[in-house]
Amino acid sequence: METKAQQNESYRHGYSDGYRFGVCQAVEQRVPLMQPHLRDIKILYVPQGFEAIDQGVTAALRSLVKELIVGEAPKMLELAAKERPDLVLVMNGLHVFPGNHLEDVARIRGMGIKTAIWFVDDPYFTEDTARMCTSYDTVFTHELGCVPFYRGLGAANVHYLPLAVHTGMFKPQRPGPGHLYDICFIGNAFWNRVAIFDEMAPFLENKNVLIAGGFWERLRETRILGRFLHIGFIPPEETVNYYNGAKIVINIHRPDEYGQDNRNSHGIRAKSINPRTYEISACGTLQITDIREDTHSQYRPGYDIETFGSVQELQDKIAYYLEHDDERLKLAWRGLWTTRKEHSFVSRLNTMLDLIP
Repeated sequence: METKAQQNESYRHGYSDGYRFGVCQAVEQRVPLMQPHLRDIKILYVPQGFEAIDQGVTAALRSLVKELIVGEAPKMLELAAKERPDLVLVMNGLHVFPGNHLEDVARIRGMGIKTAIWFVDDPYFTEDTARMCTSYDTVFTHELGCVPFYRGLGAANVHYLPLAVHTGMFKPQRPGPGHLYDICFIGNAFWNRVAIFDEMAPFLENKNVLIAGGFWERLRETRILGRFLHIGFIPPEETVNYYNGAKIVINIHRPDEYGQDNRNSHGIRAKSINPRTYEISACGTLQITDIREDTHSQYRPGYDIETFGSVQELQDKIAYYLEHDDERLKLAWRGLWTTRKEHSFVSRLNTMLDLIP
C-alpha cells in the first residue's frame, strides 16, 4: 500500500504530465503538418535499416508521389528492371548494401532511370561514402561539411539536406510509470559521451537518471552511475516513451575523429545536428544539447532548445530547469512547435524532390 508521501508524489507526477501533454496537444492542433504536394512519379526507395528514419521517409514519400515501391538493397537492380521507376532513392548505401551495389547503380542508370542517395551518417564513414558519391546522379547529405568534399571528388549534383523526424512515431504521448525520469540520455557510449558522464557522476548521484544504449561498460564511474544504466539497444517506440517521461533529455553528438568509432579517414569536421535533435523536440520535452555549427540554423538556443559548451554549464542548466518547471516546459513546447512546423520528413522530402533534375 502506498504511503501518503508516495500518493502525493504520484499525484504531482500525474498532474504535471497531464498539463504538459495537454499543452502539447494544443501545439499539435495549432501547427498542422505540411500538406503534401502529390507528384505524378514512381519511386523505388531502398532503405538502410534505421527504423525511425526509414519509416519516416516511407510515410512521407507515400504522401508525395503517385507510386512508391520499397525494396531491399540486394534486390535493387532486379526491382528497378521490373518496375521501371522514375527514380531510385537509396538511403545511405552502407552496412546492409552488398559489395557490388555500385555496379547495380551503374546498370540502373544505364536503363535511363535517375538515381539519388541520401547520406545521413556523414561524416562518420567518409572512407566509404567517398567511393560512392560519384556513382549517383544526385547526392544529398545531412552534413554541411561534406557538401564541398563530395563536389571536390567530382559528384555532379550535391545538395545539403538536413535530417528530419517521423512525427507519426516521435510525438507527445503519456508515458508509463516505468518511463519517468528527471534526466535521460539514450545513445551509444562514444568516448566523448563517456567522459562527460564520468565527470558528471557526483552531480547525478542523487538524481533520477536513465543512461541507455550500447558500450556503457566503458564508464569508469560505475559505482555511482551503474544503477542508472540500461545497456543495450532501445527500440524507437520505447525511446519515445522515455523521451516523453523525462523532464530533461541530454543530447551529445558523436565525435568525428578518425578512430573514434568512426571511418572518417578524410577528417571531415562535423557541423550538422543529429536526428536525435529533432526526435527529442518532437516529443515536447526539453533538450539540452552540445552545439554544432548548424544548430542555430534549425533551432534557437534559449528559446526552443538549450545548449551547453562545458560539463559545468550542462550541470548548471540541468539544476536550473529542474527547479523551474514553467521555463522548462515553455522551451519544450516551443521546440515541439518548431519541429512540427519545419522539420517533418514530408517537408524534407518535398524539398528533395524539388532538387532532383
